[in-house]
Amino acid sequence: MNRSDIETIIEKIASGSVVPYLGPGVLYDVRHDPSGESMPADSDSLILAMNRGRPMAPKLMYEFPRAAMNIELKRGRRFIEQFLTKLYGAEKWSRAALHDWLASLKPAYVIDINRDLQLQQSYQQVPHLLVRGIARIGGTDYRFMLHQHDGETYRGVTIEEADTSLPILFKPLGSPLPHSTYIASDADFVDYLTELMGGFGVPAFLKSQRKGKQYLFLGMRFTRDTERMVMSDIIHDAAEEAGWALIPNPTDKERRYCAKKGITIIEMDLPRFLDLAQTAAFA
Repeated sequence: MNRSDIETIIEKIASGSVVPYLGPGVLYDVRHDPSGESMPADSDSLILAMNRGRPMAPKLMYEFPRAAMNIELKRGRRFIEQFLTKLYGAEKWSRAALHDWLASLKPAYVIDINRDLQLQQSYQQVPHLLVRGIARIGGTDYRFMLHQHDGETYRGVTIEEADTSLPILFKPLGSPLPHSTYIASDADFVDYLTELMGGFGVPAFLKSQRKGKQYLFLGMRFTRDTERMVMSDIIHDAAEEAGWALIPNPTDKERRYCAKKGITIIEMDLPRFLDLAQTAAFA
């Protein structure tokens, strides 16, 4: 893919016809202040961080939700919530280059399956609507919560109150702010995915807006079953040619899956993409 193709995709992101879909890889360059350690974002690094740097049994290392379920059974769900809130809400992290680039574009709709705050920080002075996934909660048929930001603070809103003309940040797996909520363990995902497939995990206004959209998958690999299931339901009603995925050295499994979903693989890493994106911005 050449620079003109990248420029076209970026123009479509700016116009709203292409939606950025952010996976763990977008946080590749984020470092902890002052230790300099990388932010735990992918499955393996999250498991190690949760277990104080120690690997767990091979069957638990397979995927973070499985490991989180094991820890939850031993130490309770609250332990997982506190771990994620401290990791992403209390610790100090450097900015991701990808998020700085997105902040300059401020797309009208972004999906982010990470649980950190960088996307929300990119819009912290811009009114926006935050949609986050919830699980294992009573008193509602829905598996999402809505908060509207006025450029200074968040407030909870109903579907009827939500200003859907604002930029929409969809964080299906949750975040620490305005208060912590997460989809983390197997039990969370079973509940969330069941309701997502049943139509209760996405607000009605997003179901209407997402029809015919294309997506640019950034920092997203298609080797994890759980992440693939979440993605498949969230992009329901996408265009027949669903978009593009930046995947350096894709596996055969990823090639088959993306072909099935109508996703074109761009064999390029994020630093190279950002170089081209920055060049396009000044062209």
